[in-house]
Amino acid sequence: MATEVPLRNSLLLRLLLTSVVISLLSIGATAWLTVRGTSLAIEQERGQVLEDDALIQDTLTGFAASHRSWKGVERTVRDLVGRTGRGIVLTTPSRRLITASDRERAGRLPGSASAVIDPLHVTAHPGWGIDPEQQISRIDPRAVGPYRLPAEEREELRRLAREEVTCLRTERGWSAYIVEGFSGRPEVRLSRLQAEPAPLCNTKDLAAPTRTEALALAELERLVHLCAERHRVSPPESVSIDVRFGPVYEGAEGENTIVDECVEEGRREQLTGHVAPAALLFVTDSRGAAVRVFDLSPSGTLRIVGTTALVLAVTIALTTVVAVRLVRPLRALADAARAPAGQHIRIPVTTKDETGHLATALNDLSERREQAEEQRRAMVSDIAHELRTPLTNIRGWLDAAQDGITEPDSALLASLQEEAHLLQHIIDDLQVLAAADAGTLRLSPGELRLQDLIGQAAAAHRAGARAKNVELLVHAAEDLSIHADPVRLRQVIGNLLSNAIRHTPPGGRVALVAHRAAGRVELQVVDTGTGIRTEDLPRVFDRFWRGDLSRTRKTGGSGLGLSIVRQLVEAHGGEVSVTSLPGIETIFTVCLPYDASRTRRP
Repeated sequence: MATEVPLRNSLLLRLLLTSVVISLLSIGATAWLTVRGTSLAIEQERGQVLEDDALIQDTLTGFAASHRSWKGVERTVRDLVGRTGRGIVLTTPSRRLITASDRERAGRLPGSASAVIDPLHVTAHPGWGIDPEQQISRIDPRAVGPYRLPAEEREELRRLAREEVTCLRTERGWSAYIVEGFSGRPEVRLSRLQAEPAPLCNTKDLAAPTRTEALALAELERLVHLCAERHRVSPPESVSIDVRFGPVYEGAEGENTIVDECVEEGRREQLTGHVAPAALLFVTDSRGAAVRVFDLSPSGTLRIVGTTALVLAVTIALTTVVAVRLVRPLRALADAARAPAGQHIRIPVTTKDETGHLATALNDLSERREQAEEQRRAMVSDIAHELRTPLTNIRGWLDAAQDGITEPDSALLASLQEEAHLLQHIIDDLQVLAAADAGTLRLSPGELRLQDLIGQAAAAHRAGARAKNVELLVHAAEDLSIHADPVRLRQVIGNLLSNAIRHTPPGGRVALVAHRAAGRVELQVVDTGTGIRTEDLPRVFDRFWRGDLSRTRKTGGSGLGLSIVRQLVEAHGGEVSVTSLPGIETIFTVCLPYDASRTRRP
């Protein structure tokens, strides 16, 4: 009879409570995610505003760097207003209006400007590929002034650059491309890093200044020399500048800094007449009005509460259905577990979830229990049969001697002793198997010479082999030693030899071989006997199993020898296997791990 589970311990109640807690946590998490998502949206909006401001400043700085005045900037301002939706006002440093997207707002400017547009004093922009913290020059790279190349010089440099790219591709196997700077000067770059630097091919050096650049550089060097002389840096004649504006000056560290500052100052003086004058930038108006996210009016609050209640009701209903479906198979499992020991009940598997897997596992367990019970009964029957035969013989001869039917002569005593030895052998085998099953099998390992051990085992069976006219061959490496229990290992070899000789017909051959193989020691017993059928190979090491059920106990043994072999080999950390070609050859192989054996060295 099934036992009722108290309500406080009911799985159904616990599932319901769990679902309520989970629902409340889910609702709270959803609310938090909503607030968090709104906050992120606001932050993204602010980030977009900052990105728009940076775009406006960078675009207007580029205009100033490439124009001598602010004339014509109105079109650029209109484009920026269309792209960003912001209001833009440009004034001189004295607040005189240059241009404005909205004239009405131009008269109500804030106290401080959003930025100062001055291409000669800027901070590096991410689009330039320069880290602002590592920026060397404060001059916008788009301000090129007298370094802007005319069309003919630009075309000549492009031709040289194309030749250089062709040379790198054909002669070096490098992939290269051309990048044109703000002044119109092309530069050859490699598509990926090469194992070597990128020296030019046999074409003209692209870094050599053109006529226009040479004139501008000469003027810049003159300005730098004058600046250096003012700062008493000598000799100023050692200053030279290339088209990348990198000064080369051999002097003290402080003098090098002064020369760098002079180069910057000279470039500003050179570019002053080629760029638009500094201006103040005012950015006004947001792109959109704030949106009301939450509605906490009474009706809005009621909707939130109603939605929460609905979620709770749906969750509880679904959990109840799931719990009922879950509890039903669990009760079937409990009933099967409480069944009497002799009954092996099979549980119907109706689901594929964890409960279904559990039912399948219990069915498998019940099936294994049933098989184990059958094997136990068969084993007890086999043991009784094996013990009954020698006991019956001993009792029969003793009764005959007691009744005077036979004389207790030496032949009778020898027969009784043989039966007693056989009985003792069966009992010893069973004791070994029982110890192995209980995990109490004790080994006394030691260093032993494998050739000697094999010789002893072969000598013990040589007489029996000779009596059956079976040739017994032995081969083992002389320098091979092993760390094992000599008594148990001799028992393994003896059982295998006895089994091989028993199943080898007269004129046959049995070989015992020991060698190293793949980091381990292998013992092989090879016979030319009747062999074992392929379908019987998996059962060879089962207890009380005989390949030929018609054999008698005297010709077939007790059926425990090979089982003992497997137990003793596994106790040494090894494994035993068998292969057979019926009527041709049967090989039993014992493998012992390398860490349990080692070669004897002189």
